[in-house]
Amino acid sequence: MTRHCLALILLLLPLPALAQDGCDDLWFTRNLIMDRAGYCFGSTLGQSLFDNSDCLGKSVALDPHSNRQVQEIRGLEQFHGCKVNTKRRQLALNDTHLRRLLVDLPIRDEFESACLGWLGGPVPLYSGHSAGTARIGVIQPGDVIGYSHLPVGNWSYVTTHTSDWRVKSGGWYDRSAAPEQCRDFAG
Repeated sequence: MTRHCLALILLLLPLPALAQDGCDDLWFTRNLIMDRAGYCFGSTLGQSLFDNSDCLGKSVALDPHSNRQVQEIRGLEQFHGCKVNTKRRQLALNDTHLRRLLVDLPIRDEFESACLGWLGGPVPLYSGHSAGTARIGVIQPGDVIGYSHLPVGNWSYVTTHTSDWRVKSGGWYDRSAAPEQCRDFAG
């Protein structure tokens, strides 16, 4: 079989569905946007993860950027056939505490990768995709860096981990200011 035929066959195969944690991630980001706009959650999961004490109602106005993000996320959820069980009380995401600190929320990518062992010096992580936002974390030498969200220009939302994959910190990383220097890569 020629390389051209193999490439054509691969293009015709259906894309794999996003894993449940990817669907949970999209759900969390979309609903964090809604929470920040004042949405009142009625589901068990929504009430468990978000504070309804300051909510305004079920019909809230989103600014144009937030509205575009919500529409993009809904499209991804539909494309991947995401069905999040909102009767449960928690999500199996390990970085929700960090994501609440962000001014620019990341959107989950269907692909994941990792830098296994950062070889560079300390690199600041920010709450947004701008060095003008708050520093909320740092990449340290030896860290494992997880990538699982869509980049925005030269910026990527990353989480840093210990060698046994416990989350240490996270935030937006400017790849143009500190190019990747990794012992190895995965994904």
